Amino acid sequence: MQNNYLITGGAGFIGSHLSEKLLETGANVTVIDDLSTGCWENIAVLESHPNFRVIVASVDDERLVHDEVSKARFVYHLASAVGVKLVIEKPVETVQRIVRGTDIVMDACSKYRRPVLLTSTSEVYGKSEKIPFSEDDDIVMGATSKRRWAYACAKSLDEFLVLAHFYQTSLPVYIVRLFNTVGPRQASQYGMVLPRFVDAALENRPVQVYGNGEQSRCFCSVFDVIRGLVAMKDCREAVGQVVNLGSNEEVSMTELAQRVITLSGSQSTIEYVPYEQAYGPGFDDMQRRVPNIDRVRSLISWQPEFDLDAIIRQVIDGKRGGR
Repeated sequence: MQNNYLITGGAGFIGSHLSEKLLETGANVTVIDDLSTGCWENIAVLESHPNFRVIVASVDDERLVHDEVSKARFVYHLASAVGVKLVIEKPVETVQRIVRGTDIVMDACSKYRRPVLLTSTSEVYGKSEKIPFSEDDDIVMGATSKRRWAYACAKSLDEFLVLAHFYQTSLPVYIVRLFNTVGPRQASQYGMVLPRFVDAALENRPVQVYGNGEQSRCFCSVFDVIRGLVAMKDCREAVGQVVNLGSNEEVSMTELAQRVITLSGSQSTIEYVPYEQAYGPGFDDMQRRVPNIDRVRSLISWQPEFDLDAIIRQVIDGKRGGR
C-alpha cells in the first residue's frame, strides 16, 4: 500500500499524464474513470504496464470507491465535469457529478485516513477584477440564472467540503486550483480554446474567437502542472491550503489565435463569433484570469518551465500524432 496511488478521472487529459509520471517513479497506479469525458486512447499505452490498473466505473459507485481508497497510500481526485460547452449544455449533470463524486471520495478518504488532493479550478474566482488572483481573495460569482457559473459554484463547494474534513478531523488534504492547463491529448469538443484553435488551424479553417477577442487567459503546460501535482503530495506545509498552479503569462484570445496560425504555418483567418451564437443567450464571462503563484513557489519551489509558444507547439505536435 505504501506505493499505491488512486487517481479518479485518470483517463482524462491531465489524469493520463499524471498516471504516466507516477508510473515512471515506480508507483502502482489505479485509475477509476467512467470515460464520460476521459478517453480510453489516453491510457491505452499504459494498459500493459504491470503497475497500472484501470477500473471503468463512476466515482458515484460508493462501494467501489471505498474499496479502492482503502488500498491506496494517496488519492488524486480529478474526476469532474469539464469544459464550458458541457457546463452550458448539461448543467444538471455538471453539478451532480462534481458534488456527489467529491462527497463519496471524501467520505472514503476520511474513513480510511487517506491523504487526498483535489484539483480545483481558476473558475472559482468568478468575475473578480482583482488581478492577479490570490488564493485567499474574495470571489465574485455571477447570477445563478447564468448557467456559466454552475461549474464554478460546484467546484467552490468541493473546496469547502474538502477543507471541512481538514478542519473537523485533521484529514490531510490538498487543494490545487488549475489555470487553463493545456497540452497533448486535450480534446476540443468540450470548448477548450487552445485545442479548438489548433484543430481549425491545422485544417486551414477559420479560427473562431468568441466575443471580441480582448478577453485574456494564462495557459500552463500539462507537463509543468504534473510536476507540481507530484511534488505537492510530499509537501506537508501544503496540507489544508489552497494553492494556485498555473502560468502568469497573459495573452488575449485574438493574440492566441494569431500565434496558433503562425506557429502551425496555417492559412487560416480569424473569425469573431458572438457569445450568444456560440453558447446561447445570456452567456457570462470574465475579462481576465491571471494567477498569483507566490504560494506554490514558496511551498515547492515550482514555476512554469514552458512559455506560451512552446505550449502551442506541444499542442500542435500532439494533434499531428505525438502523445
